[in-house]
Amino acid sequence: MKYPNHRASRKELLREMGDRAWRVSPESADDFLALLQAEARTFQERLCTDNGDWIVRGFIDVFRSVYTISGDTKVVSKLIELMLLPCFKDFAARNEYVFELARQQNHYPDMTFRSRDDVLFAVDLKSTYRTTDDRCNTMTLGAFSGYFRNRDTIKTTTYPYGAYSGHFVLGVVYDRAQIRADELTVHSVRELRNVPTDVSEALLDNIYTSETLKDIPAVVKNLQFFAQPKYRIAVDRPGSGNTKNIGSVARLDALLQGAGPFAALGENVFDDYWQRYMTRTDARSAGLTKPPYANLREYVTYRRLDGIAAEAIENAVKAADEAAEAIENEDEQ
Repeated sequence: MKYPNHRASRKELLREMGDRAWRVSPESADDFLALLQAEARTFQERLCTDNGDWIVRGFIDVFRSVYTISGDTKVVSKLIELMLLPCFKDFAARNEYVFELARQQNHYPDMTFRSRDDVLFAVDLKSTYRTTDDRCNTMTLGAFSGYFRNRDTIKTTTYPYGAYSGHFVLGVVYDRAQIRADELTVHSVRELRNVPTDVSEALLDNIYTSETLKDIPAVVKNLQFFAQPKYRIAVDRPGSGNTKNIGSVARLDALLQGAGPFAALGENVFDDYWQRYMTRTDARSAGLTKPPYANLREYVTYRRLDGIAAEAIENAVKAADEAAEAIENEDEQ
């Protein structure tokens, strides 16, 4: 499908495709991943100072007073996302992709990149913090119900899930500050030449004078960015409580290198595993006493995988068991 005079809009593309099959290109996905990983390697320099501190120090009002930000993971994640969006827009322009953000906050994916020949790539932004030198808090990698199973719907997606040639995670891992930031502090920064005269009486005792913006403590540091296909960093357990989200690996090396349990088995096995996965509630609704499987070891027995070397299956099962153990240890801490 060619558009010689213009790049089709999302509406035009959806209307043009109708019920026809979308163009899916695994080869193009490999090329896109290489470009995305190269771009991710530039983000640390853009978002960190020379000593590794995050460059964000707070938010500023019209009187040039700087208010301390929270170290809450949701706050940090959103600010990093906002800082990176211009980088992704530039990345798309340099590589001749159409760049589209999710239409609503809870829609998948966070970003869509569309090539000149209308091949689609999905990128979700994720962040987490280190819990030890070689472990991090787990992330959720999106739903395993809804659009993940009904791959032709656009109810909560930019394009149908099945229309994308690749599903990627652009992630960041960071260290949290050892000393918790005082969220009641307001900074008067001499570098900004500000004299805070229009603040409430309640804040006057909490105004702290800093010479430069760098004197304000950073809430996170040592940001490390990575890009991997979603299936390569997924585990075989849900990622959060009773919600239907796929979990991620907790080992840093597996996360950064894309060496999760499904990496050796391939995306088709990952898709099949999570499309068939049942919670206990799902099983009861289907008239079963329990789910057919609860982990990769049980799934391998249940599905009797063909065409995959026994050694690869055993290594994947072992990796899944180790990932589950790491997550359990994290929960106990």
